[in-house]
Formats: sequence, C-alpha cells, structure tokens
Amino acid sequence: MVYACISSALYNHWFDGMALMHRFHISEGSVSYSSRFLRSDSYILNSEKNRIVVSEFGTVAMPDPCKNFFARFFSRFQIPQPTDNANVNFVKYKGDYYVSTETNFMRRVDPQTLETKEKVDWSQYIAVNSATAHPHYDHEGATYNMGNSYSKDGFFYNIIRIPPSENTAAKEDSADLTGAEVICSIPAAESRKPSYYHSFVMSENYIVFVEQPIKLNLLKFMLYKIMGQSFQKILSWEPQYDTIFHLVDRHTGKESEVKYRAAPMFTLHQINAFEDNGFLVMDMCCGDDGVVIGDFTLENLRRESGEDMDKFYNSLCRNLPRRYVLPLNVDEQTPLDQNLVMLPNCKATAKKADSGEVYVTHEELHNDKLLQYGGLEFPQINYDKYNGRPYRYFYACGFGHVFADSLLKMDVHTKELKVWRYPGLYPSEPVFVASPTAAEEDDGVVLSVIITPRKEKSTFLLFLDAKTFTELGRAEVPVSIPYGTHGVFNKMS
Repeated sequence: MVYACISSALYNHWFDGMALMHRFHISEGSVSYSSRFLRSDSYILNSEKNRIVVSEFGTVAMPDPCKNFFARFFSRFQIPQPTDNANVNFVKYKGDYYVSTETNFMRRVDPQTLETKEKVDWSQYIAVNSATAHPHYDHEGATYNMGNSYSKDGFFYNIIRIPPSENTAAKEDSADLTGAEVICSIPAAESRKPSYYHSFVMSENYIVFVEQPIKLNLLKFMLYKIMGQSFQKILSWEPQYDTIFHLVDRHTGKESEVKYRAAPMFTLHQINAFEDNGFLVMDMCCGDDGVVIGDFTLENLRRESGEDMDKFYNSLCRNLPRRYVLPLNVDEQTPLDQNLVMLPNCKATAKKADSGEVYVTHEELHNDKLLQYGGLEFPQINYDKYNGRPYRYFYACGFGHVFADSLLKMDVHTKELKVWRYPGLYPSEPVFVASPTAAEEDDGVVLSVIITPRKEKSTFLLFLDAKTFTELGRAEVPVSIPYGTHGVFNKMS
C-alpha cells in the first residue's frame, strides 16, 4: 500500500493520504507494473466534492462551504463516520484479499486487477469497533486479529479468531467473515485512558497484547470533532504508566493471571515470538518515546533546508530491535526478586515482585553497527515457515534518514548485520519470498520498491539474494510512485 493525495486539499499527516494500491507482476523473467486508487467511500466523496470530506488520522474534514454558519456549527455535533480509506496493509481472510486500516471498515480487493470490491464492517460480524491492519495467520489456516470495544462496562481489547475457509472451490465471490468470534476480552488497565496499539504478538500457543503508554483520552475522543481536532490530537505519550504484557492462551482464550510489566516503551511492529523451554521469547521494534507517532506531519516532512530536516531527524526517537522473555510457569512457589530467565546467552531478565507481578527487562537485539544506520522498522521474516517458531533472521528498513534509506538483514543469534544502501535511494518494507526448493531459513529473495527524488533515476523493484544480501536485479518503472508502507507477495496459481 502507498499513500497519495487528492485534489488541491492539504492533508496534515503522512498517514492520511488516499490509498493507492500498486502491483508488480513477475512472470517468466518479465515484470509489469500497475496501480489503482482504492475506490473507497472516502475517496469517492472527496473526489466528488473536490475537498476533504472524511477526516483521517491527522486531518480534520473541511466544512461544507455551501452550508450556512449555523449548519456548519451544528455539524460538529454529529458523530463522525470512521474512514474506509484502507491505506495501511493488504490482509487475507478465508482466501480473500482485503485492504485494511485501523477502523471497523476494510475493503475486499481483487489482487490481480486491483479492483475495489465491497466494503466490510467488522461490527456486522462481531462486537468490535475497530481492527488492526496486522493480523496473524496460524499454520492451520485460521486468522487472528485484535479490535477494541467499549460499553457501559468499560473499554476492552478483544482477540478475534476467523476460521479458515471450509470449501474454497465452492466459495462465492463475496466477503466472508462468518464464524468470526471474540476469544478473549481484556479490560483496559485505565478504563478512561486505553492504549493505542498497531499490532500484537503471536506464538504457536500464545497471543500477547502489549498495553503500552500511548493513551487515548476517551473524554477528548467524544469531543474531538466538536473541538475541531484530528484523532492524532487525542493520543498522548504518558510514560508514568508501565508497559503491560497480557498473556493469552491462543487455544482456550484464557488470559494468564500473571501480569508482566516492563518500563514504558513504544512499539508499532513485532518481529517474531516463540516458545523455548518454558519461556515465551518476543522480539519487537521498540523505542523509548511514543511522541514520535505524531511527529510525521507533512509540515515536518516538507522542511526545505537540509539543516532543518537533519534537526528534525535528530529529534526523533530511534526504534531498535529488542527481546523480551516471559517465564510461563510462574506460581506461588516462584522465588521473589530472582532472575527467572534461564535461557543460555540471553540478557533479558524477569523477576517476580511481592505483588505477584513479574517485571521484565529487555535484551538489545543488535550491536553498535546498527546505530550507524539509524533505527529500524518494518521488520519481516520468513513468515510462512517461521512465524511463532524459533528463527534466526529478519529483514527491515534502516532509518538513517527521516525516510528509510537502507535495507537490513539481522542475524538474531550473532547480531551480525548485512546492509544494502545507495545514496539517494529510499526502500520500502522488505518482503521475503522463499525459494521453491528452500533448504534453509534464508533461502529465497527479498523484494523492495525503491523510490528516488532524482529525475535522472527511475523507481524500481529491487531483488536481493536473501542469504548473501547481494543485488540480483532491478525492474525499473517509468513512473513516479509515492513512498509506501506494507506489502505482500501473492503466489498466483
């Protein structure tokens, strides 16, 4: 998925532009490119009115200039409709592809033609008001996600399970989320200030929800349209709160009675998680300051001088790979104030306190070489074979600039780093594609869309040997492509 703007109206935040889908078709040594705007209700309304009609993460909808003052004033008291501008990720449910954002709406799409199909409302299937754009898939074909709900009983984080498709051959050409169910509802630690989250952790037997101290002020949430503020403005970084790891059995939906706490941290994307001899190992990209989520305004990204841009970049918190370890067998007999993590060569710790809670500290999953390339984000692994299982390698974008300016391969056993980087070239999220004859975890290729502001250079799809991280080839595209976020590889039958 990539972002793009529409008409002459101005969006305020990087996350706000209308969704533009793009597709590289690779067949018998040739590559073709196509792109289409997602025909969401938001896009159609904005196009028809030639202005921003639907509010986005950092942008408030413009009032209708045809209405009089009183009509515009009272329109502020109408409950805003969540956007269906699904510009975050391609996701898959029961064999169908959808594009998703973080509201209760997503859109089914045709992965071959990029045709926009029907809008799907999660709340028509289960009692949630939103869902993430980062579901997980188990090895039996089921899909898991998380979504919020709120009622007179409080605010809840819900774990959702969507069963695999029962009969693909007889499947109708329509959205199908039948059988979706909430398997666990986790009450917010602060009912009036629930946490923002972008993704979650899943191993073979557990799901972990990370309740981090980026808080959503519910009072402001109810009033933000009246106040003329965007959703971004009702989020706040509140490091007086700990990070809480909620451990849930994926098969029974039962949450552990043990509460795991860590120092305040911010995470958008997890790398992987797996179980090892009575411990749950979780690797994720983390930072110490959640303010950064509001910093990517277009005003900041359009700073004219290199000095101003460098100043902005140097003010940003770096996200770096960390490892947290949760001991799974904690009970009344577990000793207090002793490091419970007994895994060899692991520097992460976990100690049980008098309260019965377990306080964990992380291990830095990198060496000093990574700091030369800034932080990293958009981590990817050999997902089909190693998600939720012990693994060795992940791939990511290095952020030595406001935008990603390198591709990285990290060995989590040795912390060795391999790098692809060229001046003036900016890569998208790396996508790992396993070799059909793969014998090892990193047998395959890494794909990334590379953009550049240089007029004499072309946008291209990059092919890297995943094992050596050396370049195999480029497929140049004679058009400009906006900087993107997430993508998937879809093997056509």
